[in-house]
Amino acid sequence: MTDAPFRPFETHLDEAATLAILRAATAGADDGELFLERRRSERLVLDDGRVKTASYDASEGFGLRAVRGEVAGYAHATEISEQSLRRAAETARLAVGDGGGALAAPPPGTNRRLYGDQDPMLDAAFPVKIDLLREIDAYARALDPRVVQVSASLAAGVQEVEILRPEGLRVSDFRPMVQLYISVIVEQGGRRESGGHGSGGRHGLALVMDRGRWQAAAQEALRIALVNLDAEPAPAGMMDVVLGPGWPGILLHEAVGHGLEGDFNRKKTSAFSGLMGERVAAPGVTVLDDGTMPDRRGSITVDDEGTPGARNVLIEDGILVGYLQDRQNARLMGVAPTGNGRRQSHAHIPMPRMTNTYMLAGTVAPADLLAGLKDGIYAVGFGGGQVDITNGKFVFSCTEAYRVQNGKVGAPVKGATLIGDGPTSLRHIRAIGNDLALDPGIGNCGKAGQWVPVGVGQPSMLIGGLTVGGSAT
Repeated sequence: MTDAPFRPFETHLDEAATLAILRAATAGADDGELFLERRRSERLVLDDGRVKTASYDASEGFGLRAVRGEVAGYAHATEISEQSLRRAAETARLAVGDGGGALAAPPPGTNRRLYGDQDPMLDAAFPVKIDLLREIDAYARALDPRVVQVSASLAAGVQEVEILRPEGLRVSDFRPMVQLYISVIVEQGGRRESGGHGSGGRHGLALVMDRGRWQAAAQEALRIALVNLDAEPAPAGMMDVVLGPGWPGILLHEAVGHGLEGDFNRKKTSAFSGLMGERVAAPGVTVLDDGTMPDRRGSITVDDEGTPGARNVLIEDGILVGYLQDRQNARLMGVAPTGNGRRQSHAHIPMPRMTNTYMLAGTVAPADLLAGLKDGIYAVGFGGGQVDITNGKFVFSCTEAYRVQNGKVGAPVKGATLIGDGPTSLRHIRAIGNDLALDPGIGNCGKAGQWVPVGVGQPSMLIGGLTVGGSAT
């Protein structure tokens, strides 16, 4: 393992020759860039007291893109050399054809740094990390005699990026990432249930290795498992639902956020297409996507096209005011890029993606939201879900939820799913809590086969008329 900085124009390529190749590939194009990347990561998993995984991965490569209109030519390779670049340029050039395009203006520069430049994998020696996982295992088991299995994982990595554009602009970014996750299984009376919790972000390992933090994570994982151990079958039917703060923002991310990405709206395949300036949500609903939050998992100093990350308001007081844009879709829609051009790696083409997406707080106390719920569900945690972008219809499974009747929170319920559609749900928000919270830093988002780290958040909120799919017979 090395902490030597990634400097491809010192170790692999001649900058002048590379720029000449890029300019030839993008002559007559509307846009294009060379994206160079080195990525290193490690992951340790202790499962049931034994080391299950101890992996270290390293890769590097480049992607070269030329864009003309709606067409993009893209070629990538794991070998960073002039010969590979020339072959890639020939492929990317096919999208430009006879040319005729005018190269778009470059992104603005930035000196902002949203995260540190220390490799988190160097923060602790391998034996120290293993000892930590063993300590977590012992601590979680000692919390409750019903704990029968513990799994703890620790991951760290760094992505180093260099972006070269045809006009000569060079942009670099050093992106650390860490994550700790703890899951437990409890057993009582022959019934087993699980719970999990973790934290992470773009910072060093010290935060997640802090004793107070990992002990709190283990306690939360156990709490969720014990709640599920006592859960009753969930009811079914049309109900009002109170969503808890923080992680339930994943519903907002999936059911609303994807529908506000520029490519879906340019192609008019989103349920929000053509609604700019119109009311799409209840008054008081303001939704942002903010890539500028220090150390957050979804934050980016610059996106994967070199545009600085930004704080973008998408819905303001219920009115649709913005979409998330990369450079290509922004140009085709006649608007400015928003710093949301992201890609999984050098082997992937950029597209509009979310960063940290959340709803601003309201003024209602969370207890008052629940007090006004006559017969419904209080959903605190979510698992997997599915969304149809064209109409916003979603199905989400609850990992922690409670029955509420006459304003009183009752027994936990198991097997509850929330069914609805994003546009309707936004309009049916009846009250918004004053307890905005962000997720703990463990989220990933998939789109078109690409995965990128993201953040979500929201305050508690009361939504009327969601369909609850239950397990009660």
